[in-house]
Amino acid sequence: LARVLAPKRAVYHVLTSQGGSLVCFANQEGTLACFFDYHFEYTECDALGSRWRVAVPNKADICTGLPDPVKGTQCTFSCSEGEYLNMQSQQCQKCAAGTYSLGTGVAFDEWDSLPSGFVTQGVNTNGEDVATDCSNSTWTPKGDYIASNTDECTATLSYAVSLKKPGTVSFDYFYPDNSIYFEFFVQNDQCQSTDSQSRWIKISESSWSKHRVELNSGNNVLYWRATTYTLLGSAVKPVMLRNIAISGVAYTSECFHCKPGTHSAKQGSARCAPCPADTFSNKGATVCHQCDRDKYAEAGSASCKPRPACTNSDFFYTHTPCDSEGKTQLMYKWIEPKICSETVKGAVKLPASGDKQTCPPCNPGFFVTNSSTCEPCDKGFYSNGTACSECPVGSEPVVGFEYKWWNTMPKNMRSAVFRREFSDSQQITAWEVAGEYVYTTPGDQDTDYLMLTLNVPGYRLPQSMTTDSERSELSRITFVFETVCSADCKFFFLAVSGNWNNDVVEQWRGTSRKQSYSYLIQSNSTTSFTWTFQRTEEFNMVRHNHRKYSADVAKIYSIHITNVLGGVASQCRHCALSSTKAGSACVPCPPGHYMVNGTGVCKSCPPNTFVRADQPVGEAACVQCGPNTETNKAHTACLSDCALDVETAGGAPLHYDFSPLANVSGFHSSPRFTNKGLRYFHSFNLGLCGKEVRSCDPGEVCEKMSLTLRGYICQSTVVPSDIRSQSVVSSQPFLIGDSLIGVTTDTALSGISSPNWLFPAASGLQDVIFYYKSLLSRNGCKHLSYLVFLLSNCSEGTCDGCTFHFLWESQHACPLCTKNHYREIVSACIQGIQRTTYVWQQPLQCYGGESLPAQKVSACVTLDFWLKFGVSTGTVAAVLLVTISCYFWKKTRKLQYKYSKLMMNSRGKECELPTADSCAIMEGEDAEDDIMYLSKRSVFKGLFTYSKKDHANVIDVLYITKYWLTNKF
Repeated sequence: LARVLAPKRAVYHVLTSQGGSLVCFANQEGTLACFFDYHFEYTECDALGSRWRVAVPNKADICTGLPDPVKGTQCTFSCSEGEYLNMQSQQCQKCAAGTYSLGTGVAFDEWDSLPSGFVTQGVNTNGEDVATDCSNSTWTPKGDYIASNTDECTATLSYAVSLKKPGTVSFDYFYPDNSIYFEFFVQNDQCQSTDSQSRWIKISESSWSKHRVELNSGNNVLYWRATTYTLLGSAVKPVMLRNIAISGVAYTSECFHCKPGTHSAKQGSARCAPCPADTFSNKGATVCHQCDRDKYAEAGSASCKPRPACTNSDFFYTHTPCDSEGKTQLMYKWIEPKICSETVKGAVKLPASGDKQTCPPCNPGFFVTNSSTCEPCDKGFYSNGTACSECPVGSEPVVGFEYKWWNTMPKNMRSAVFRREFSDSQQITAWEVAGEYVYTTPGDQDTDYLMLTLNVPGYRLPQSMTTDSERSELSRITFVFETVCSADCKFFFLAVSGNWNNDVVEQWRGTSRKQSYSYLIQSNSTTSFTWTFQRTEEFNMVRHNHRKYSADVAKIYSIHITNVLGGVASQCRHCALSSTKAGSACVPCPPGHYMVNGTGVCKSCPPNTFVRADQPVGEAACVQCGPNTETNKAHTACLSDCALDVETAGGAPLHYDFSPLANVSGFHSSPRFTNKGLRYFHSFNLGLCGKEVRSCDPGEVCEKMSLTLRGYICQSTVVPSDIRSQSVVSSQPFLIGDSLIGVTTDTALSGISSPNWLFPAASGLQDVIFYYKSLLSRNGCKHLSYLVFLLSNCSEGTCDGCTFHFLWESQHACPLCTKNHYREIVSACIQGIQRTTYVWQQPLQCYGGESLPAQKVSACVTLDFWLKFGVSTGTVAAVLLVTISCYFWKKTRKLQYKYSKLMMNSRGKECELPTADSCAIMEGEDAEDDIMYLSKRSVFKGLFTYSKKDHANVIDVLYITKYWLTNKF
């Protein structure tokens, strides 16, 4: 065609299905050159939800000959999965075979480079104060996935998308290491982020996981953020992402070709299917092609590879389960999928199976059935691996799991292979039984993670304890292992609690001789223990060298875990000292009673004691409660009701109410830094008192762990976060105080003492101290106990790692106020009103309790009133005195008259007195009739006159006067 067109110098415009204009012309050399002249796009939607389709030139100098704008589809228009929008006809059409479309979405499953629209950057978590270069700490494409950084920087991967309608975002992730904090969140048009409680991604246990989030219409910015946090500087495994799919875009104007190793055989495919094993395909394939007989291909391969000769690394050995005759034999199997060839020169043959041998006994707690299989003993029975026996009276089974014979894989254990590149491979189990041990098979690639997982539902302490080590352990797992390596192999032991944290408890590198390792379990929750073996981290692209270190092996000879719920018993021990818990075979005792050793008789404990099964036999099992504490109804612990009375020297007792402090409160230590400058804190959560032991809240992240810690004080490590609406992220907590010893003002209790320098300056009040301790011990701590008090010299809350001191300063820690803490002030009487005001004594050393009484108002009498009252009273008294004086004056005049009359009648007769009848006024007489007024003189003046006249008559006058008065009255 080019040679035909060349002489004519013709130019042709061809309209493509995508709506663009393809311009083709031929040059002198006969070469046909084509380019797109323009393409179609939609304008922004208006207020009515409509838009226009316009042609956009592909070159700036082309401005003529463009089609006119036409009315476009509605903004809510979309195509279904497997369809695309033909911009020329503005109709949805099905994708051709070999292509796919999400319809209203986009997908990113190839990570050879960072796809268009994605942005990644690394920042320093601690800000610019720490000189750490994080410019290279970004997400890195790895072909099939993209991986996060592994240093102490924050790596962010973001993608902005505008959705025309509500949609979703989904992606596959592998998050194996809890030393990295991994989160996914979305910001919308108003810069509002995903809720902080739903942005954290759960730990992956052994394989890829899928995460899906709903998206709102409008602009959305997606963020994947990872921050590495490790105090020991050990290597961590990165977070990996793949298969990111976003739905909610209004349409897609093209279909995507299937990537190599996948195909779509039909039109209108929404996704491409991977090719099966031993087949391959190229990009945009509609079918997968079969490999030649001398070649092989893994699932999802883009090409076939030559089959290598079979070697000793291509098969493994195992022990068959016991048959009906109680026999087992050694058997060899090819690793599946089998990729080697037995016909190639130098190839080895599969060895023959070994002779049948008598099966070993069952594991402790199991017995042999008629079919020669091992089954667990019933509850209340124990076994050494042969037959079950019932525990004797007065004893209880000690339950757990103990595996030391490996003819079959236990039902609560499973093995798996994790491969970063191809996790969908249905490979053989990673660990195989071999009679006396379980070991790692050669595997397919040396970089595979070979994992063995044991699931444990929970733990329960036996009712009776005999040794100090038993009293301090909730549970213990012990295993014997061995590794033989010729490369840089790694052997990990991990503990997964609540399907959230995947803690690497311990790891070993290189060859390790046969040895035993024990781990104390401190939290009573569903736990998975995982043993992981990796031969090398070095990935070799040469296929037949992927098994270069297949001879490297890890072996586990025995696993023993104690005090497991639903476990089996290998022995029995004496009955509980206290009341029996549900499910125990012992004779129960009522709460507050203990069982006399060997008798089965229950006796009551002394008052205010609680029963501890971890104490010696007999009455010693009853432990006296500490000061100001009381035993609970179940007699299992001593509690404080948050009330306290403290006697004072020479004063009224102080009353305390700590109930406002009963709820769990959190606080942080001073900041700490790793050797690389990463800042972290120690976080403590404290529940002071209450009628029951509260659940110790571990923090924000730990709420998702399904992890419940029952105690008073717990500790966790906290890393600050620079995320909007998220202040901190937290690691798995652990208890440091689970029992209350006592509440007192003494500075020493039960062997715990506080130096004087810990206490603040004297304030006139004694400090109230809550004493706690933990039954769980730490390495190096002979006696683990905790005093709630804050150290001024030890920023971590402890100086020796065993005793913790915290000072809680709070107004609610003051004594309750009483009448002794306030006084009254009485005002002067003003206008008949007197006010009484109450004020606190200073300095005030109380809070709550009795409130300050309100001001009291009373009636009173003023000075003016008393003055008026005195004048009035004086006036009345004066009037009364005048009246009385007048009255007696009148009487005196009468007496004077009688006296004069008497004297007149007795003048000629000396020494003769008148008769009494003539001297007195008889009753009924009117004295006024005979009154004779001689003169104006008074009686006394008259008497004085007569005395002058006749001195001899004085005695007579006095006698007559006396006589008259006597008869008168």
